[in-house]
Amino acid sequence: MHWNQLTEALAGYLCVVVVITLHEFGHAWMAWRCGDPTAKSLGRVSLNPVAHIDPIGTVALPLIAIFLSLAGYAQVAGFIIGWGKPVPVNYTNLRNVDRDSLLIAMAGPAMNVVLTVVVGIVVKVSTVGGWMPIANAGTTLAIISMLLFFFNLIPVPPLDGSHILRFITRMRWETFFQLSQFGFIAVIILIQLPAVRWYLNSCTFYSVNSYWDVLKISVP
Repeated sequence: MHWNQLTEALAGYLCVVVVITLHEFGHAWMAWRCGDPTAKSLGRVSLNPVAHIDPIGTVALPLIAIFLSLAGYAQVAGFIIGWGKPVPVNYTNLRNVDRDSLLIAMAGPAMNVVLTVVVGIVVKVSTVGGWMPIANAGTTLAIISMLLFFFNLIPVPPLDGSHILRFITRMRWETFFQLSQFGFIAVIILIQLPAVRWYLNSCTFYSVNSYWDVLKISVP
């Protein structure tokens, strides 16, 4: 294990924490705006990472995956996924359950897009100024942010994309919650499929590269 590899991996992990924080903040803020004060009362409408970090999903498992990859066990690490602390939502407080639940679900991925847009501007300024370490870090942050965006659009409960599926199919809430109980296992299986990994990688790099082309950014 080389020191540079470890440093890059830990820097990537910090980017993951930033992305998860903004993603969960988006859910919490939208729930509050839609009439449910549950998340706000728990301090979740905050940009403080501590409010959104799950000890297992955000700390233990991602760090284990990093060290397994660096030790040469990338295939084993591929079975490990992380997550932020779920934002609690009391659907009975929402003014329009069908509409507002969809807005809350989409607010997380929307924050990923907003972050990428802002980071792109920072990367552009950094490349013009010759501050390449910042530009490289920003590019990594944008890639991770868009990867989480497309990952969460997978229509499997409890991922955010499942709320789009529920809204379109008019699925009953009882059925949705029942599927959510087993959805986590389905997600772990899905991300091992080559087609799903191709979808995530292709969409992620295409979106970031396209945006970088618009900004005329060239980062090695």
